[in-house]
Amino acid sequence: MSTPPRPRLEGHPPMPRLGLAGPAPAASGRGAPKVVGRKAVPTAVRPDQQTGDGHHPVAWLTITAPRGATPTVTSVCRCGRNLFAAGHHRALALIEDHTRHRDLCPLRTPQEGAAA
Repeated sequence: MSTPPRPRLEGHPPMPRLGLAGPAPAASGRGAPKVVGRKAVPTAVRPDQQTGDGHHPVAWLTITAPRGATPTVTSVCRCGRNLFAAGHHRALALIEDHTRHRDLCPLRTPQEGAAA
């Protein structure tokens, strides 16, 4: 004699297997697509038409200075620079260093005319 199967203790009850969905019925009206199916799927996402002005961020300076807590500064640049400082004096020094780096960064300064 076999024991009956135990009921599931957690989760949702198992869902019955359903068949695949058929093709969608064609909508009636003027703006409705003429053919509905795999080959005539309208695109809901448009390509990004925004064109930038040529400016893109290269270096970021993140300053966190909550009242009554130690200030922190993070300096990150696309050239690979990633520095962190904690404390008032070190944070001020990193802010000055970040400002200097903006003028010396190879990604911001064109190297073509440097040798001439």
